[in-house]
Formats: sequence, C-alpha cells, structure tokens
Amino acid sequence: MDLKGKRIGLVMTGSFCTFSKVIEQIKELRKREAKIIPIMSFNSYKLDTKFGKASDFINEIENITGNKIINTIQGAEPIGPKKMTDIMLVAPCSGNTIAKLANNIIDTPATMAVKSHLRNENPVVIAISTNDGLAGSAENIGKLLNRKHYFIVPFRQDNPITKPKSLVFDENYIIKTIEEALENRQIQPIIS
Repeated sequence: MDLKGKRIGLVMTGSFCTFSKVIEQIKELRKREAKIIPIMSFNSYKLDTKFGKASDFINEIENITGNKIINTIQGAEPIGPKKMTDIMLVAPCSGNTIAKLANNIIDTPATMAVKSHLRNENPVVIAISTNDGLAGSAENIGKLLNRKHYFIVPFRQDNPITKPKSLVFDENYIIKTIEEALENRQIQPIIS
C-alpha cells in the first residue's frame, strides 16, 4: 500500500526501552512520505531514563517529522474534530496505556489522542510493550483485541527466561500492520 500523504498520528507512551526501535520506524514512514503527527504521554515527554533524555528524544522526533509534539490533553483533543489523522499508531503502548484504553480512561495526551481519533471510526494500531503482558495486562490486551477499530502489531515474549510475563511488539511489522489496518484487516499471525 502506498502510504504517501497518509496522516499518521504517532503516540509514544512510557516504555522507554523501545523508543529507538520506534524512531527507526518513524524514519521509514517518512521515507514513504507519510505525514506524522507526534504525540507523547506526560511521562514519555518529561522523564529522563537510562535509555535517554526526554529532550533528546523530543528533538529527534520533531526533526524527523517536521512537527511539534502534542504533549497536552488540550492539544490532543482537536485531532478527531479537525480530522487530523487517517490512522493512529500507539508505539510503544505501555501496560498502563493499554489499561486506560481498554477501560476508557482519558487522562493523558496519549489516551485523549486515541479517543479523539476514534470519533471518526479510523483505525488504531497498538504496539504492545509491557512487562506484565502475560499477567495483569493480559485481560486488557484481550479487550482491545476484541474491540472495533483496534489492530495489534505482532508481538512476542520479550525475554522468557528473565522476564517471563513481558511482551514486546515486533518492530519489523509496524508498517505492515498499518497497511493492513488501513484496509480494515488485522495482520496475521499476531504472535510472532
């Protein structure tokens, strides 16, 4: 599928260990001439971690996309009414954000962006990254798998030996999942 001109909302939440993988996919989407509207949760926008400084990620993402990052609830709310996005990608999508989306809790720029985008019944692609995917987050992942307009990037156990409950998206399938979701299809298999 040609992604040229497609308006992709990119929501990043607090699974900081996968930011570099997501940034590589942003670069690839830009090569395909997609328009990226970056959005970050409160924590992903503000917190420095062992994986990098928030300001460095912000600068890199804004340079790649050519757009300022939406980082407030007020900034995310107009996405739906103004029909700013054709598809929304939540990558990485932390267990916290999965729980909020599954239970309709709208209290961050990330969750507001998704809610606002869904007003137009456009697809939302979820790239799971959580240490409790096979524990506390499993029920909420199941809810999203069964919800209309949600599509899941294929995922796998992160490290079954040292983190047996952890799940992480396979970054090699992000773009293919977007393409399939734009055709209203869930990429298969979901478990990579």
